[in-house]
Amino acid sequence: MHNMTHVCKCGVIVRDLMSTKEVAEYLRLKERKIYDLVSRSAIPISRVSGKLLFPREQIDAWVRDKTSGRTTIPFPHGPAVLAGSHDPLLDWAVRESRCGLATLCYGSLDGLDRMVSGDACVAAIHLPASEGSARNISVSQEKLGQRDVALVAWAQREQGLVVATGNPLKLQTLQDVRRTKARLMLRQPQAGSYLLLLELLGAEAMVLKELKLVKQTALSESDIAAAILDDKADVGLAVRSVARQFHLSFIPLAHERLDLIVSRRAFFEPPLQRLFEFARSKAFSDYARSLSGYDISELGRVLWNA
Repeated sequence: MHNMTHVCKCGVIVRDLMSTKEVAEYLRLKERKIYDLVSRSAIPISRVSGKLLFPREQIDAWVRDKTSGRTTIPFPHGPAVLAGSHDPLLDWAVRESRCGLATLCYGSLDGLDRMVSGDACVAAIHLPASEGSARNISVSQEKLGQRDVALVAWAQREQGLVVATGNPLKLQTLQDVRRTKARLMLRQPQAGSYLLLLELLGAEAMVLKELKLVKQTALSESDIAAAILDDKADVGLAVRSVARQFHLSFIPLAHERLDLIVSRRAFFEPPLQRLFEFARSKAFSDYARSLSGYDISELGRVLWNA
């Protein structure tokens, strides 16, 4: 393949694909600085037969980003894994669309960590909105602000207390949970539902140790419902759709956003393309309506670009 050349203003001949020495001259940096940038994945490169080559157009774009004060670190291309929060509608869509994503849903904070480490290409997150509806954005910016990612809307959901059918303990508030000594099942500390519970308790001037807690931790929304059905717990914080699926009663406490933090590269590859294509189908919207407690009117809207 012919490698085109150009002459920059400083008189240096510039190839479309530059060697380490050539890119150092082009950027007026020492070669050891280029190797340092490469070791930190902080500069665009191509590897051909073990040789480092630097595409001129990508280097120019990288320089423009640096000049504008925006530095984007190339995102490690994670596997086709969906991490983060467990959500009944999202879980169903992944399976029904046969998109090929594996799921490792251990909570919103765990999902963010897996995105940082490159162990997932997408993570579902929902974080308490005491700072406003943009909390998912602010935390994503803090953790992934220099990564090649975007935050995409999935759904708005109702969160509340899931209890036995007919609400036999007549629970309406967290104060009632404390007063009746109802057995409360918690989610794991990395889960957005756990963080929301702490926030709701704080608003009532309450703390966890005042409540009667079940020793076992629920790793998903469905685990809470199953524990209530098996009489291993009386109440837990989960989304309305779980109560509907398991024919349990539900007391709404909060509305929240569930958003997807995605690798921009992975977004244009088949697994995520198939998932979002399915999410635009009538079958998907009908199922979301049947679950209840979901607003999918903004699904697919880009909320933030790193």
